[in-house]
Amino acid sequence: MKIRLFTLAALISLTMSNPSHAVLPSFDAEGRPLPSLAPMLKSVNPAVVNISTYSTQNNRYNPLLNDPFFRHFFNLPDQRQFKQPQKRQQSAGSGVIVDAEKGVVMTNYHVIKGADEIQVALLDGRSYRAKLLGSDPELDIAIVEIDADALTDIPIADSNQLEVGDFVVAIGNPFGLGQTVTTGVVSALSRSGLGIEGYEDFIQTDASINPGNSGGALVNLRGELVGINTAIISPAGGNVGIGFAIPANMAKASMTQIIRHGEVRRGQIGIGIQDITPDLRRAFELKNGQRGVLVTEVAEGSPAEKAGLNAGDVILEVNGQTTTSTAQLRSQIGMETVGERVKLKILRNGKTRQLKVKIGEPEAFASTNQALHPLLAGAQLHNSPDGQGVQVANLAPNTKAAYSGLRPGDIIIAANKQRVYNIESLRRALQSNASSMLLQINRNGASLFIVIR
Repeated sequence: MKIRLFTLAALISLTMSNPSHAVLPSFDAEGRPLPSLAPMLKSVNPAVVNISTYSTQNNRYNPLLNDPFFRHFFNLPDQRQFKQPQKRQQSAGSGVIVDAEKGVVMTNYHVIKGADEIQVALLDGRSYRAKLLGSDPELDIAIVEIDADALTDIPIADSNQLEVGDFVVAIGNPFGLGQTVTTGVVSALSRSGLGIEGYEDFIQTDASINPGNSGGALVNLRGELVGINTAIISPAGGNVGIGFAIPANMAKASMTQIIRHGEVRRGQIGIGIQDITPDLRRAFELKNGQRGVLVTEVAEGSPAEKAGLNAGDVILEVNGQTTTSTAQLRSQIGMETVGERVKLKILRNGKTRQLKVKIGEPEAFASTNQALHPLLAGAQLHNSPDGQGVQVANLAPNTKAAYSGLRPGDIIIAANKQRVYNIESLRRALQSNASSMLLQINRNGASLFIVIR
């Protein structure tokens, strides 16, 4: 059941008629009922924790201390080598208890990245050293575990049911102040292309998310987890009302694999994809305003080929959820585990069709360009439609190409200072150096160089 803003009287009537809802009435000095989030927060707040991480880093030091002449001249202790001084660093973030019985806590990967020690502090003052179960850097999710009793967890909602305008509450530990609650609405859904994470399908909200809120809970008015707070747009260094959270469904899918396998293995279906531009819309005779993702290439022997998917098809939906961009499609496929079947709704020759595609092993298509160059293993490449370069269609997770600096949608226009028009010319240009490459790419209309070693 969703709560929408009608009138204050309707909201009060709704909360009084169903005491299980979060927005329950309190009373003013004259006994008049007032809507309040307090009853919901009393049950949810204990499940939101503070996460402190500790790491050891080397301080800068003067290399002259290792020079024997320098030490002798200034009468410094005679030793073979001065050890580089180290310092203990501490950072803080937030987390959410999602399984009270097993002590499972979900947070952001960037909160615990590089940590030697992770401490989880509860609202009641207890503190525990946490064990890292695994992480998903591409989604920015990490799962830790604490050995504690009498914990409270937050039920996980179906984030696919969220709508723009739904009320949400962000809970976390901003600026190290302690647990703080902010409210707002869902401003937008399926935000992508921000370059924050490898898989982006963010919930956008105007509920204040500040430094330290990372890993905290975004909940609905029933006290259910709908997202994990992860990032903000902050041109001036503070909150401007544009925050992003990882949808609960994506975070849960990642957590399931981490708990089961200790890592996340995202499969593929073996296709090249491209966003639909106005020119492509006209070229493929699609109706004005047609949305979806264009299939540019189907790998031989891939699950997509076996399911009957063809180049030129337009993918409209995945498992009943609308697909509007390549980034969103990557996230939708990336949520599924290897061996699962997904339902695709496609547009072909003006008619819609339904296909079922089995998610394949990532290695099956990660080596598509191994023969092209070892450093491009995991990159799905195809000739640019205008014949003026090679387009990066996709990058398989946890491969060399995924960490190369390339992004899906990039157009390679030169390699090792040689002009590139297609895959064959790219192959010739890369033959001169097996250990590194210099690529000139076009990204969103801007030209830049990337060195891959």
